Amino acid sequence: MEYVVVKTSREGIPTAVVRGGREWAVAAETVRWFERVSWWEDQRRMPKGLGRVDVEVLQIQVRLGSNLRSALTTMVLERDGLGGGWRLREAEADAA
Repeated sequence: MEYVVVKTSREGIPTAVVRGGREWAVAAETVRWFERVSWWEDQRRMPKGLGRVDVEVLQIQVRLGSNLRSALTTMVLERDGLGGGWRLREAEADAA
């Protein structure tokens, strides 16, 4: 998965996503949820130091830069449990 940077307001609300050197402005309210990590599918034991079994996921609708006519793109981001950064799970441009 590709790593991205999520910029936030002082309140922790996502305001932009930086992907491949381009900044995408958040254009709608972010949806946040948690999913169970299926660590048992890849390993026999829970990895040492990994005390949590859920992963944070964000669904964000963004548009490129400040161009209000730019098509919306929906990005699904997953929190990296070890480093705390964000990885792009999928991105889909909305049909105009």
